[in-house]
Amino acid sequence: MWAAVPVAHVAYSAVSCCRKRKERSVHSIVALFNILKKEESAPLTRPVPQHIAVIMDGNGRWAKKRGLPRTAGHKVGAETFRTIATYCKDIGVKYFTVYAFSTENWKRPAEEVQTLMDLFRRYLKEAIETMAEKNVAVQVLGDLSVLSEDIQQLIADCNEEAAKLEHPAIASLCINYGGRDEIKNAMRAIAKKVQSGEIQPEDITEDMISQNLYTAHMPDPELIIRPSGEIRTSNFLLWQSAYAEYCFTDVLWPDFKPEDLEQAIADFNKRQRRFGGI
Repeated sequence: MWAAVPVAHVAYSAVSCCRKRKERSVHSIVALFNILKKEESAPLTRPVPQHIAVIMDGNGRWAKKRGLPRTAGHKVGAETFRTIATYCKDIGVKYFTVYAFSTENWKRPAEEVQTLMDLFRRYLKEAIETMAEKNVAVQVLGDLSVLSEDIQQLIADCNEEAAKLEHPAIASLCINYGGRDEIKNAMRAIAKKVQSGEIQPEDITEDMISQNLYTAHMPDPELIIRPSGEIRTSNFLLWQSAYAEYCFTDVLWPDFKPEDLEQAIADFNKRQRRFGGI
């Protein structure tokens, strides 16, 4: 026989049950919203450019704002390069190229140039030891003939280690690099072939020019980022950037974070790349 249950208790139980169901429903909706929001913002759910290039600018100004020597800014900027290069590899960017030292940067104070060269040495040594583990091939682009012998040897050792990797991501440092200088050297190489009779002037094509540039083994950059508030190309990848999308930001390079890269990629994905068409 069923025991008698007070009407008030039944009413309370019904209300309590409804409240629990409502709470569970609210929690489910919130959980679903959080999942959808997470999926929406997850880096791997949107396309990324195959090749991203960066003009690493603002190291000196970053240091000056903090009352530090310019060399301190370069050291922090080097750490930012490591962070962004790793992040690019993790989100599926195949090629990451940075403007590290231009053909004009030799005009800077000797102490600053020496600090930059020491940073290059340190990074190349680190790359030789870790690129197999990270599956990131580090390479140096530019006129390397004027670099010190030990740096040239480190670059050669880097190339040797990189050749052992299978389908790696490529991180390129442009050192003693200038876009006009690169094109000049490509023209000289082609002119020698014309002079020797190997080719005729009418045989010269855009593809031939591209194949004589430092970047012959890579696709042209799709996105070029310029931090620090400056709005110019600074002689960087002049030939290769013919149809690149540019992103200019006021963020100084040492302050540049993965979130800033994500914003640049988001802006890139909103643009219509027509390559001269409609």
